[in-house]
Amino acid sequence: MRADRLPQAPRGYATIPPDLMVEVKSPTDSVDALEAKIEEFLAQGTVVGLLVNPDDRAVTVYCLNQSPVVLRDGNRLTVPDVLPGWEVPIAELWSPVFE
Repeated sequence: MRADRLPQAPRGYATIPPDLMVEVKSPTDSVDALEAKIEEFLAQGTVVGLLVNPDDRAVTVYCLNQSPVVLRDGNRLTVPDVLPGWEVPIAELWSPVFE
């Protein structure tokens, strides 16, 4: 959450939605349920939602009233609206494979 959006006396839990939310799919999670949760946060004011799906080696970027963008190995994840200048190669998000 951007500092300019935080309450002046941040004691307790924030009552406003975060600028960025990230859901990482576990083996037992439903993609549909995670997408619904992200859409709910976006409707409440979250700027960007990310769904990290290790099963598909994909990261889906959600923004309100825009089509989701799916990134895969070979792409770079950027979130300029929330983290200007930050980026990470999608391939670096996955667990290493040991032989």
